[in-house]
Amino acid sequence: MSEESTTTELLELARQAFEALSRGDLDTFLTYVAPDAVWDFVDTGVGTFAGGAVIRDTLEGWFGAFDDLAFELEEILDLGSGVTFAVVNQRARPAGSQEYVRRREASVGVWHDSLISRVTTYLDIDEARAAAERLAQERG
Repeated sequence: MSEESTTTELLELARQAFEALSRGDLDTFLTYVAPDAVWDFVDTGVGTFAGGAVIRDTLEGWFGAFDDLAFELEEILDLGSGVTFAVVNQRARPAGSQEYVRRREASVGVWHDSLISRVTTYLDIDEARAAAERLAQERG
């Protein structure tokens, strides 16, 4: 299999996972997540969560905190060696509020056997990009 074909497949998997998450379809989203995956939201003040069931509970809580929640994928890259980098814009209306909040964040994903094994979410996009590039180089 060529490198280009592998890259295209990983980006397609990442887009499909993002689309499922954006729809709030956690059942489908979790089919892209390894059972022992880790999601690190420490930079955002939320914490680190391990395992599919814990990740599901965390995401259900996040979706439940908003009457309206939308995600826009601004950028997604395959940096090689199973590392993806994505920039996402969130627009949300907290439950019971009339006002919207917005947040731009970046996620660094690590993939094994076509499943997400780790995601680290950053609020500093440049820091995330640098971390993703280092990780891809280290894993290469």
